[in-house]
Amino acid sequence: MNGPKSPNSWQYRGLNMVNPGLDHLSNGLIDLVKTGHNVVAGSADLQYSNGLNRFAEAYPDRYISFGISEQNMVSTAAGIATTGVVPFVATFASFLGLLTCEQIRMDVAYSAQPVRLVGHHTGISLGFYGTSHHATEDIGTMRSIADLTVVSPSDGAQLEAAIRASANWDQPIYFRIGRGRDPVVYDGGTTFEFGKAHVHGFGEDLTIIACGITVHAALEAAAAMNAAGRSVGVIDMASIKPLDRDAIIEAADRSKSGRLMTVEEHNVLGGLGAAVAEVLTDEGKGIRLKRHGIHDEYSLIAPPTHLYAHYKLDGAGIRAVAEEFLRS
Repeated sequence: MNGPKSPNSWQYRGLNMVNPGLDHLSNGLIDLVKTGHNVVAGSADLQYSNGLNRFAEAYPDRYISFGISEQNMVSTAAGIATTGVVPFVATFASFLGLLTCEQIRMDVAYSAQPVRLVGHHTGISLGFYGTSHHATEDIGTMRSIADLTVVSPSDGAQLEAAIRASANWDQPIYFRIGRGRDPVVYDGGTTFEFGKAHVHGFGEDLTIIACGITVHAALEAAAAMNAAGRSVGVIDMASIKPLDRDAIIEAADRSKSGRLMTVEEHNVLGGLGAAVAEVLTDEGKGIRLKRHGIHDEYSLIAPPTHLYAHYKLDGAGIRAVAEEFLRS
């Protein structure tokens, strides 16, 4: 195992200082080591983009730099897991959720190894890097793999809580996280439980079920709509698999308008909206569901903030979509 190289590089010196949001992944792993858990971490040449450089500096003997070899990284992590060590491996979500799908399916999930897969820069957060780096299919891909848990934290505090919770979770996990610049949802910290949503309230007019970076925007939209006289609630569905079926059913039962809405930085096919639709169908709930996200297209190339506005995944956009849905 080895640590970071060339500390004099400009990006090596600066990224964590200008973007403290990158610290959360390392913070969670450092907490696990300090509490006696035998974990290691690795990345595919992106430790400065995901913040794992801090973990590597704290525990150089517990960090592996795999270079640009994502498939090898996942297979190696599966092998490490057979020794009783729990590996966390990270790279761009577009590579982890798609390029390494075969290795995740066969080497990790089918082999029942407790590997923690961290896909960062999810959705359209890589902006100008374009289609090859946009991850808008990974929820659908990962949640269709048997015995693979899928988690999409809304901010750094929730990511740290989910990492701590993973210490007692036997299944492999796919963590879907942002780029370290995600707006804060849980300012005072939070707890996390697999299979349980964080309910910010149920709405009689509408409950918005969101995950990842869209939770903050959904809360903004709900606050504006409630101030205008609507009754709108928000559910943070960070645990996508297992899913909190009870929270979905309660939201449906409390809706006097007979409407629910999902929001995700992902293709509306196969993602969170599809998962919620499956629950409503299974339970025979006669309710209208609006699935809001990227509508089965390859996302455009632009700065992330412009893309969020274009696809109406910011607060104003989510509110506009929700109001139109309620008027329909």
